[in-house]
Order: sequence, then C-alpha cells, then structure tokens
Amino acid sequence: MKSNRLGIAYGVGAYVIWGSLPIYWRWLEQATAFEILANRGIWSLVVCVIFLAFQRQLRSTFTLMRNSKTFFTLALSSFLLTLNWGIYIWAVSVDRVVEASLGYYMTPLVVVFFGVFVLKEKLRTTQKLSLGLAAIGVAILTFAFGQLPLVAFGLALSWGTYSLIKKRLDAGSLETLSVEMLFALIPSGIYMFYLMSNNQAEFGSELWFSLIIMTTGLVTIVPLLMFNSAATTLPLTLLGLLGYINPTIMFLVGFIVFHEPLTFSKIFGFVFIWGALILLGIDMYRSGRSIDQSKG
Repeated sequence: MKSNRLGIAYGVGAYVIWGSLPIYWRWLEQATAFEILANRGIWSLVVCVIFLAFQRQLRSTFTLMRNSKTFFTLALSSFLLTLNWGIYIWAVSVDRVVEASLGYYMTPLVVVFFGVFVLKEKLRTTQKLSLGLAAIGVAILTFAFGQLPLVAFGLALSWGTYSLIKKRLDAGSLETLSVEMLFALIPSGIYMFYLMSNNQAEFGSELWFSLIIMTTGLVTIVPLLMFNSAATTLPLTLLGLLGYINPTIMFLVGFIVFHEPLTFSKIFGFVFIWGALILLGIDMYRSGRSIDQSKG
C-alpha cells in the first residue's frame, strides 16, 4: 500500500506540473514553438545524464541499451513521446489550441482502455462511474468542437500508447527515460544546428533568455520521472483516470490567468469531468482507509 500511495503522489504531482506548464510556455514565447521543442529535447538529455551520474547509474543505462529488445522498445517510446510533443507544438503554432486541449481530455480514456482491454485490469464500481462521467464530458466537448478532431486523436493515441509501453517495460524510470532522450537528441540537435547556422535561434541571443530556455530540460524531466515512477506502481486504469487533473488545471489557468472566454458547452462538459475527479478522489480515499483498517 505504501508504494501505491507513493505512486499516486507521483502521478498527481506529474499531472499538476503538466497542467501548470502553459504559464511556463507563455514565458518562453520569445522563441518559436519548434525551437522550444528542440531545446526541450537537448537539455532534457543533459538533465538525465546529470541525474544518472549523481545516482551512479550511467553503467546500468549502457547495459540496458545492449538489450536489443529493450533498445528498440525505447526507440519506439521515444518516437511516441517526441510525436506527442511535436503534435502539440504544431497545433499551437497553427492556432489549433482548442483541438489540442481536447486531446488531453481524450487521453485518459485511451489509457484506461489499454489498461482494461490489454492489461486485463479491473475497475471498481466507483471507478466505472467516474469513467462514465468523464466519457460523457469528453463526448460533449468533442461534439461542441464541430468537426473530426484529428490533432486530439493524435495526442491521445500517442500518449496512451506511450503509457502502455512504460507500464509493460520492466526497467528503472531514470535509465529508460535517459535512453528515450538520447533518441530525441538526434532531431533536436539537427534542428538547433540549422537555426544557429542561419542566425535564427533565440538561444544564444541573450544570456538571460538562454539560461531560462535551458530550464526546459528540468521542467520536462521532473514530471516525466514522476509519471514513469507512477506507471510502474499503479494500475494503468488508475493512472489514466488521474490524467484528468492535467486538463482541469489547464482550464483553470486559461480562465483565471489568461482570461480565456468560457462557453456553455465547455462548462457543461467540465461539470461531468469534475464529477469524475470527485468520485475518483472518494474512491482512492475509501480504498486507502479500508486497507489501513485491515492492517490495524
């Protein structure tokens, strides 16, 4: 139960950080979306290497890469992670933010689907009710969007599949994430080399901004490590349901910080999603108490 609680804490922490990131990305708007993405890939690897050296896990990471099955699995997971980042960044750059945000509402449903139908996990009655409310909320938001949301589907499927791979991969969170960032370094490094060769990069133009954009590595790796730790200890279904924390915080940031307009359909859809989160919280509290009482 202790590891389960720790997994929940890691999962909640990761989703809270991700939900708050729009404030951080707005802070970096001096650079283009794709330059931010490239810096994210480069500095994330730097952070991973520092963490590996500090925990003396560099050798174990190289050992992990010698296993061909693990190597190709991590290449696939790295591709899915980069694809997810790329779709989101592209959507922001072409003003399809609403469609991208819809993907974050769909993602938990995809993750739970994989947990139930691929990993054969079971849902408790309260969790089923929570999932049903969330599905209704997502259906309302999708209908209100008015067209086939391909960007949202791409975001949901790429992250859902990534979550499934990380759940089934029996290896350390930091080591696997470091290998993924090593793969991500290739396109990121090529793109930054192109920008700097043509004097189009914001990185290096100002010392203060260059230092700030280097923090994309830390901002990326910390929640990913927390998510990876949660994925190894929690059922995928529970991890998926926790995923609604992310878009809920994004909604609050958009409304309170960025003063984005609210539509009736968005509020109506959110009511169901908030209801799902409340039920999930009650279920986790009750299950925790029942286990504690059985120990006592």
